[in-house]
Amino acid sequence: MCGIYGTTLNYNEQQVQDKLKRTAFRGPDKMGWQTYKNGHQITFGHNRLSIIDLDPRSDQPFTYNDKIHIAFNGEIYNFQILKDKLHKKGYTFRTTSDTEVICAAYLEYGEDCVHHFNGMFAFVIYDEIKQCFFGARDRLGQKPFYYYHNGTDFEFSSQISSIQMYNDNLTISKDAIGYYLTWGNVPDPMSIFNEIKKLKAGHSFNFNINTGDINIKQYWDIDYHGKNKYEGSFNDAKADLDTLLKDAVKKRLFADVPVGVFLSGGVDSSLVAALATETSTSKVKTFSVKFNEKGFDESVYAQQVADHLKTEHQVIECNYTEGIDLIENFSDYYDEPFSDSSAIPSMLLSKHTKKKVTVALSGDAGDESFIGYHRYDRISNGNKLLRIPYPIRKMAASILNMTPSHRLKIISSVLKAKGVNDAYLMAMTTTDSSWFDFNDYDNVDEQKYLRHTNKELLERVSDFDLKTYLNWDINTKVDRASMAYSLEVRAPLLDYRVVEFARSLPTDFKIQGSNKKRLLKEVLYDYVPEEIFDRPKAGFTMPFANWFREDLKDFVLTELDDESLSKIPLINKEKVKVMIDEHLTGKRNRYPLIWKLLVLKQWLNKNGKGYSIV
Repeated sequence: MCGIYGTTLNYNEQQVQDKLKRTAFRGPDKMGWQTYKNGHQITFGHNRLSIIDLDPRSDQPFTYNDKIHIAFNGEIYNFQILKDKLHKKGYTFRTTSDTEVICAAYLEYGEDCVHHFNGMFAFVIYDEIKQCFFGARDRLGQKPFYYYHNGTDFEFSSQISSIQMYNDNLTISKDAIGYYLTWGNVPDPMSIFNEIKKLKAGHSFNFNINTGDINIKQYWDIDYHGKNKYEGSFNDAKADLDTLLKDAVKKRLFADVPVGVFLSGGVDSSLVAALATETSTSKVKTFSVKFNEKGFDESVYAQQVADHLKTEHQVIECNYTEGIDLIENFSDYYDEPFSDSSAIPSMLLSKHTKKKVTVALSGDAGDESFIGYHRYDRISNGNKLLRIPYPIRKMAASILNMTPSHRLKIISSVLKAKGVNDAYLMAMTTTDSSWFDFNDYDNVDEQKYLRHTNKELLERVSDFDLKTYLNWDINTKVDRASMAYSLEVRAPLLDYRVVEFARSLPTDFKIQGSNKKRLLKEVLYDYVPEEIFDRPKAGFTMPFANWFREDLKDFVLTELDDESLSKIPLINKEKVKVMIDEHLTGKRNRYPLIWKLLVLKQWLNKNGKGYSIV
């Protein structure tokens, strides 16, 4: 929906404007800020992407009842129901926006108001009476929230770059770089700067303006203990899920601007598109990306689904010339290192979708909630290997590691794992850390979801993915890619009710043998013929392996030359040079390494100059 900003630091008006202009792409419709003086100087700012109640009366920062001020990013999908409840309690409203409803809910329920919101959000309320900030981030981390707290003052924003500007007290985190090289992103609650943190998903905070104290608490979590069990039959679950998803989609179709659907042709996006056509009163617009490279073009399947659903479908072609333009400006939007290469087609998809609509629905979160990734098969098979006594596995791993086969080296690394949890951590980070000049950064708090013994293996790994990969990678990718072009993306499968429902189901409702996402598929097949999906699952990937050997070879050699590699911390330069050569000569596929280093190098050049790395 937009970008938010606020601070207790004494920046002047021009500095505040500059900070807001830096992220104006998040909300180009209206840039506004307000300074409140009540013993302290408080400044709130907002870049608005108008979605609901386009009237200027809903511009932000927004004031309710004179003493409650808010900067809000996101959407509250159940705001109309909540508004009716609050109206009956005596609250009055002068807009038709969800922003105003958040303020009234805060006055009625206090900090517990977050339990009443179904949506994606990051907001801060300045309560003049209590002289505090109250803020929260949505349950599953769809909307970003960065903050700087020096023990006295507080500054927050939707993106790091606004906080970074005019702040001379920042240092680049060497640990964050290590985590990035390990995970491909900087996990919550860290950021690339030691002094800037992320508010974790499902958390709220209270900042006392007078004392400078901050109190952070978790208000929501998944049921990783496995206490809530679904008691109905498979057919009952199918009917319940169908009803729940229809409601989730319908709520996300509500807007005062044009709405469309991302359609890859896979199970998740096809189901969202199908339910959108079921619940929408107008013809649904759908959008997909096409690559000309062999093995990467899935647009034919999206077209088949679109033809069946009779949507107004648009295919967006992606080639390396447009791709390199996005690569060169990547860190302007992903303003900390982020190496998921599917961010590039996501940006391209958003760029062209925005020409037709302002809101797009996506199919994100189906794999995490309903056990859909290929790696879930691999971890099940790997678990069988790990039952072999460790001394035998260790010996076999040593033999396999001496072979030139990359696949056998991966098997070797799995065999050396002490157990299935360590093996999965390895799969989610990197199976080849030989080019690291540090010990692996795979120790994260979220390991409790992976190591908990109350659930069986596949439930544990999907819990772990929901709290790590979905939050740190997928949601970051989608938010930055869409906001780069002022497009709002809504994910019905990320409705917390759907996530909680999926976690209550028996595992065999979600996966049976090799049939992953079993229940989700059965709902889909009531709307789209099953034979369209009779093919291997495909990811949203880029043909970078080919591009780096062909069209972008000179680009790689220039950007990652000897001098450039010498300036990248925590890597073994000589080993990296060998691995880059292996890719360029076709010996091995090293494109994830190359892309990871290209992104880090660009960020250090554009955003990291002049800062110490500690």
